[in-house]
Amino acid sequence: MEKKSENFVNRMNRMGHKGIPFLFMIDYEMLKPKIYPLGESAKRRIFYSVNGLRNFSETLSDIKPLIFSKHPVDYTTYRISYEKVLKELRFGNTFLTNLTFPTEIETNWSLRRIFENSNAPYRLLFKDEFVLFSPESFIRIANGIISSYPMKGTIDASVPGAREIVLTDEKEMAEHATIVDLIRNDLSMVARDVTVKKYRYVEEIIAHDKTLLQVSSEISGRLPSDYKSNLGTIITRLLPAGSICGAPKESTQKIIKEAEGYSRGYYTGVFGLFDGYILDSAVMIRYIEKSENKLWYKSGGGITILSNPEKEYRELIDKVYVATH
Repeated sequence: MEKKSENFVNRMNRMGHKGIPFLFMIDYEMLKPKIYPLGESAKRRIFYSVNGLRNFSETLSDIKPLIFSKHPVDYTTYRISYEKVLKELRFGNTFLTNLTFPTEIETNWSLRRIFENSNAPYRLLFKDEFVLFSPESFIRIANGIISSYPMKGTIDASVPGAREIVLTDEKEMAEHATIVDLIRNDLSMVARDVTVKKYRYVEEIIAHDKTLLQVSSEISGRLPSDYKSNLGTIITRLLPAGSICGAPKESTQKIIKEAEGYSRGYYTGVFGLFDGYILDSAVMIRYIEKSENKLWYKSGGGITILSNPEKEYRELIDKVYVATH
């Protein structure tokens, strides 16, 4: 483990043991993990909203109608990376790989405006560098119970029979089953009595240009009694999040690096907060990053041997949206 990551884990363990509230964020490759006492985050221009718990009150007043355009990677370029993943799937080196790309976007809203007006349970604004409005929980720990809610399976709600299609599609069923099995195994590394509480339930996500249906499951287990002294160890043991990596994790991470050809950074990492009693965290998706005066929206989806490349390409584009109120 990198020294910086080791220091991060030790600090989170100590703060958890002492019941000190904190905010944390961990990038996909675990190279730049950060942790702050909860009361210091606003001073550092880091703002959050986690299931209603937030550290800001003032909002910008000049609300303008959203103007939003996206310029995704062309299908030919996407198909080259897709074929690399498909080759590894055929060789049996992976069963599911989450393939992502950055999409350049243009909007009249600032990152602060997007943060304030996004409708999502997990929101984070890191200075003027990136913003995210994630619908996906990573893990939640309360009273010794650890729970995870992986999301796999997305469809445009306007498609006739969308709910039935996403729930009965063979590819979506196999993809979701793979992730649930992976998360169940992951939680079993840190908890006992791990069970699937709810399997494949559908949630609505309102985007600025359409409504999406997303399929999730709930998996829970019981942690040892000293879990607060090991919060950092528990969190990092479960990374990267299975839903944004794939299975098996180790070989799939190598495939992702080769196929994507760019750095995800904090995209598909995790962030969350500990209030002294409960730890709640999210997968860092629905993510917009500022780089060299341009805005990049990173998105993707899970690829299996049953995938249709045109549908996967469309899903990548569909996930480029702002979840406005």
